[in-house]
Amino acid sequence: MVMQMTMRLVRLWLWCAVVVVAVLCLGGCKEDGSAQAGDGALVMATDAAFFPYEYVEDGEVVGLDVDMAREMGRRMGVAVRVENMEFDSVIAAVQAGKVDFAASGITVSADREKQVNFTRPYAVAQQVVLVSVGSALQRPQDLQGVRVGVQSGTTGDLYVKEHFGEPERYSNGPMAVAALKAGKVDAVVLDDLPAKEHAARNPGLQVLAEPLTREAYAVAVGKDKPELLARMNEALAAMEQDGTLARLAADYAQRELPQEGQGMWGAFYHNFVKDGRWRYLADGLVVTVEISAAAALIGIVLGALIGVVRSTAEQTGRLRCLDFFCRLYLTVVRGTPVVVQLLIIYFVIFGSVEVSKVLVAIVAFGLNSAAYVAEIVRSGIMAVDRGQMEAGRSLGLGYGYTMRAVVMPQAFKNVLPALGNEFIVLLKETSICGYIALQDLTKGGNIILSQTYDAFLPLMAVALIYLLMVVGLSALLRKLERRLKKNER
Repeated sequence: MVMQMTMRLVRLWLWCAVVVVAVLCLGGCKEDGSAQAGDGALVMATDAAFFPYEYVEDGEVVGLDVDMAREMGRRMGVAVRVENMEFDSVIAAVQAGKVDFAASGITVSADREKQVNFTRPYAVAQQVVLVSVGSALQRPQDLQGVRVGVQSGTTGDLYVKEHFGEPERYSNGPMAVAALKAGKVDAVVLDDLPAKEHAARNPGLQVLAEPLTREAYAVAVGKDKPELLARMNEALAAMEQDGTLARLAADYAQRELPQEGQGMWGAFYHNFVKDGRWRYLADGLVVTVEISAAAALIGIVLGALIGVVRSTAEQTGRLRCLDFFCRLYLTVVRGTPVVVQLLIIYFVIFGSVEVSKVLVAIVAFGLNSAAYVAEIVRSGIMAVDRGQMEAGRSLGLGYGYTMRAVVMPQAFKNVLPALGNEFIVLLKETSICGYIALQDLTKGGNIILSQTYDAFLPLMAVALIYLLMVVGLSALLRKLERRLKKNER
């Protein structure tokens, strides 16, 4: 009875995996933000956590850079679509052709010019130092030997590393400022406008009078798009000449993000209720569950097949060639970080292919999970007494049928706790999807943080949602485990 129920469950999972993969493959041919989108629009990459240049308002990415890019597009006769991703991935997305251009407060530097082309500058900014009021740090030179927070991949990051040593790197500016407020760092290096906004919203922070550097912002364009670069330069020159750039800069220099409400209810309203910000978490939750469920199915199917091949090779000496490739696959996947695998699959393997980013994430996490599931399944098979296989063969059953009907159900029962743990890890690993411009649950929390400049409530909400999902999944696995053990009494 237990074996029959287990096999029905396995068959159900297999059919679900086939259906999910088929639907994703059929629906994943369209890229929801690839370069030169199907409607003819140009795609722009940005990291919308950099007020006032790019930020999220009412569910849309807005800001000086966005308005400037759309005005350029209007003058060129094309629409502009915005992709919100981690700043670390912005230049890589342009280089790989995933987007047409990037505008994200990007400073022109010699290293970046080796990777992409830059338009003429459209703004001049400064790198400044943000410290706590009353801090002993009064000049940029005082940063030597102290803890300095920066946004990873920015020119501030490079400057601090070159002149003061390794900084503390954060995914965006608001996270670095939250670390400063919590006393995790002694200073933060940011661009002047965002730094002044942080100081205005936090009376306990101040910007040092002396800037670190002066630098120019420009639009990054792929080296394979010289015509687009020339057209953008023409549009920027015209916008500078007729005063459009100056008007945009003056407009956004006067804007301020809404102040946080007072008290616990005020903070809750400001972070989740105002402008429907809770939707960022809800939409991100849907993406997280979708990726996790589909990747888990792929991991089960592929991992089980690899586990059977590995155990068969060990027990019978057959399938040596397949076993070699399986061991190679396991070595590569388990020996490299999942975030690196995700970026390689998106920017390299699917670099020139228009494919859904959700499908990319499912493939990346599914292949990664399969490597760990394979070893879990192999350990479960090897734990089943070899007499079970010998008994099945002595009854005239084939090796494959005996493995499928006798050994695998017992192995599945043995490894269910370990499989459950792997699915829990997989659920949390999807939090890195923001690197390829997917708005998962964690990215939704970061978007709220970038709007409210409050780290506590958005991050606590994200952590609570993950905790509830893990608790629910653990309860379902315990219930399944108890049902599978009923006939053992």
